[in-house]
Amino acid sequence: MTEGHALISSDVLASYAADAAREVAGVHGLVGRHDGVKVAREDARVAVELQLSLEWGANAPAVGAKVQARVAESLARLADVRPDTVDVVVAEWHSASPA
Repeated sequence: MTEGHALISSDVLASYAADAAREVAGVHGLVGRHDGVKVAREDARVAVELQLSLEWGANAPAVGAKVQARVAESLARLADVRPDTVDVVVAEWHSASPA
């Protein structure tokens, strides 16, 4: 039997988190540094932060809660990672009408 350690990179986890967030109704996209997603690891703890652009008129608390749940479920299913925190920051609102 071979012993070793397998670890999924933070970049892959960030990609999974971004894809999961984009699936939630009301999310226009991700914005900011790190393509809108930051994954931090410390010891066995994983923290995810997402910077979102929401569609105008979306209910920010409801969308944020759905994003948190979807990201946590996606990371658990795809990577067997259960984040300790999933923080959602509404960084901007997207209006369908031209400014």
